[in-house]
Amino acid sequence: MSAGAGPDPGREPTEEEYRAALEEEMRRVRVQDLLMQGVVSTLNVGFRRVGVQPGTEGERDLDQARLAIDAVRAHLPLLGEIAPEQMAAIRDALSQLQMAFVQVGGAPAAPSGEAPPPAPSAPATDAPKEQPGQPGTGSAAASGRLWVPGR
Repeated sequence: MSAGAGPDPGREPTEEEYRAALEEEMRRVRVQDLLMQGVVSTLNVGFRRVGVQPGTEGERDLDQARLAIDAVRAHLPLLGEIAPEQMAAIRDALSQLQMAFVQVGGAPAAPSGEAPPPAPSAPATDAPKEQPGQPGTGSAAASGRLWVPGR
């Protein structure tokens, strides 16, 4: 066999051959290809986590399904720039995933641009009382969640 013919079909590639193949792939790959591949994979896993397809009922995980929906929604603006011809198919798949999510009992996501409803919190009686006339003593300042100048 000549030196330029490549590895024997019956043997495993060496670590150097793997590394060279990976380097060649990294030279050719484009970020938009990886982004599109990631979105398609996220949609596919999201459908599995909704658990409505036959054979995936035991994989239901609505937190993961919601994360898939949110991740794809977050990428829509970029996808519109890099792959406008694919947007109809992506939006259709995302809509189907959202519908399936709601059908199995997941709460619908807030429309774009709106914050989701607040999570339940501890009763207000647990929060320290605001002391009038003393800036920076409110519950947010006391908890460390609020930056107060000079403190």
